[in-house]
Amino acid sequence: MKDATWETLSNQAVAVAGLVYFLALLVHLAEWAALRQPAADRELVAAGDAPAPAAPPPERGERVAFLGRLGFLLTAIACAVHFVSLVGRGMAADPNRVPWGNMYEFTLTGTFIVALLYVVLHRRFSLGWMGPLVVGFVVTTLMVAVIWLHDSVAPLTEALNSPWLVIHVVSAAIATGAFTLGGIASIMYLVRMRAERRAAAADRELSGWLARVPQLDALDRLAYRVHAFAFPVWTFAVLITGPIWAHEAWSRYWNWDPKEVWAFITWVVYAGYLHARATAGWKGRRAAMLALVGVATLWFNFIGINYFSTSSQHSYAAERPAFLAER
Repeated sequence: MKDATWETLSNQAVAVAGLVYFLALLVHLAEWAALRQPAADRELVAAGDAPAPAAPPPERGERVAFLGRLGFLLTAIACAVHFVSLVGRGMAADPNRVPWGNMYEFTLTGTFIVALLYVVLHRRFSLGWMGPLVVGFVVTTLMVAVIWLHDSVAPLTEALNSPWLVIHVVSAAIATGAFTLGGIASIMYLVRMRAERRAAAADRELSGWLARVPQLDALDRLAYRVHAFAFPVWTFAVLITGPIWAHEAWSRYWNWDPKEVWAFITWVVYAGYLHARATAGWKGRRAAMLALVGVATLWFNFIGINYFSTSSQHSYAAERPAFLAER
């Protein structure tokens, strides 16, 4: 196949993956809708004429289970097509290379890792409740990549043409995906905590799709485990492979580059998160809020620095969009 054919295949695969992800999102939303308690039942419960059902009726339960399996299947298919798009980007370059030559390709890789980790960990940690959130995040980020970040395939720049590209980017992408899943778990901790307080104030049980979200202690434990896995991987990427690669490319281990600084800020936030949990007993709401600060700095460093900084030596990874370049 010619390089242009590979690039066309990659672009088409991204479009197909985005479409299948969107279908998976619709199916998951239908699943959530099926979990809602009918209005007539809510009125009876509010009037005290009937107890709140602990589980949906058998017919509705079967429909919910079917939609959940279908949504996960569509997500797995989209993830596979997503991988094809990455392979196509790498094969389209001359010479062939890893698909991490610009911000568009970095974003494709980051969203792929998020989807892949969800698919792989789905059964191990019972992550079915997370499906709409993960797929919604991936679809939104892919839209941003295609609309604003898309760039034609080109050879690697001199700074990127190094074996450290693979080591550094793979570890950073894995950590980014894991931190993102941990951030989603932290968001849902805050959402469920607020919903439980409202339900308790109204003297009723939690119902609908939120009832399917794990209990607060399980969400807190899941977020901690994911962050505890991602942090050493991020440390390896930011404080070991990054400086080594920087020394090879620019003859300095640390240049106070905006992207380096924000990567270190992200490291400090997550180090504080884990330290606070281990020594000060931070759990629950305070830990979730700190985790959200971490994921915000993470994604600002991942995408924002390239567009809001004019002095970063990492600016080779992206072209500034027209609406920012005009400023």
